[in-house]
Amino acid sequence: MQTDILKEKPSTALAELPSMEALYQRVAHVIPEIEWHLFTPDIKEILRLKKERNAIILAHNYMTPEIFHCVADFVGDSLALARQAEATDADIIVMCGVHFMAETAKLLNPEKTVLIPDFKAGCSLAESVTGEDVRRLKAENPGVPVVTYINTTADVKAETDICCTSGNAVEVVESLGVDKVIMIPDEYLAQNIAKKTNVEMITWPGRCEVHEQFTREDIQNIRDHNEGVVVLAHPECPPEVLDEADFSGSTSAMLNFVEDQHPDTVALITECSMSDNIAARHPEITFVRPCNLCPHMKRISLKKIRAALEDNQFEVTIDPAIAEKARRPVDRMLALKK
Repeated sequence: MQTDILKEKPSTALAELPSMEALYQRVAHVIPEIEWHLFTPDIKEILRLKKERNAIILAHNYMTPEIFHCVADFVGDSLALARQAEATDADIIVMCGVHFMAETAKLLNPEKTVLIPDFKAGCSLAESVTGEDVRRLKAENPGVPVVTYINTTADVKAETDICCTSGNAVEVVESLGVDKVIMIPDEYLAQNIAKKTNVEMITWPGRCEVHEQFTREDIQNIRDHNEGVVVLAHPECPPEVLDEADFSGSTSAMLNFVEDQHPDTVALITECSMSDNIAARHPEITFVRPCNLCPHMKRISLKKIRAALEDNQFEVTIDPAIAEKARRPVDRMLALKK
């Protein structure tokens, strides 16, 4: 079930622009009024530019609240954003996330303009593996299909049989009907998915620089100091962290859990803007914040989004020869639910 926070909103290119007062009510619980006044000029201009240019903003769940709740047209995890990128009729897509997400949007919309507000918004997982690495793995394991996490470059996707996200990895792996797969690049995700399927995993030593920092002791300490806390962990965390958690799942799965179960106190073991974005909607829930920030996600700001729309700044392009091959595993993943 999709939560209200993830439900599609009409693009401001097609609707009346909301008032600043109405927008502030969405974030008043997490953004002080004095700080809000610093954001409003950029928010107003971004909304105007979107309407003028038939642009759409896709924002990952790790964006800060003023982006997530006030200028984004669609929000979600990597899978949700990929689906929205495929479906949009906007002329311009602004990806508020990291570079591989913008590349994926471009793969699915080769004729559209795709912008990222900061080219340096990278990803430790995407940087941990190359196309040459995948070719070597395939040579060492002939006939074994390659399942590649969406957190990878187009060059890596081009060497892949099918992509996956943390939300659909089990489904993707089992859809191949084989006994063994090469699953790259996140070794913790592969180890955690291996516990949910009988398919053998050949892994790669890639890790998320945010999620790998969490430890079993962190979870135990949270429980010791917060009676009754419900702990939700992202599957990019080490397996021992998931063993200590009450629930594990993608960012969208975490959002759905909070909406459905409505715990009194919850700790999200993931990038800390997630807690802010849900807390904005649910001030009655207490969020314990083990605040690990993604330095790449935090490169995206309102001012950079505005600059991207004003100047067509930081357009994402992909070599057509690579793009043709890289799109196939993404299309194959998206086709699973169709």
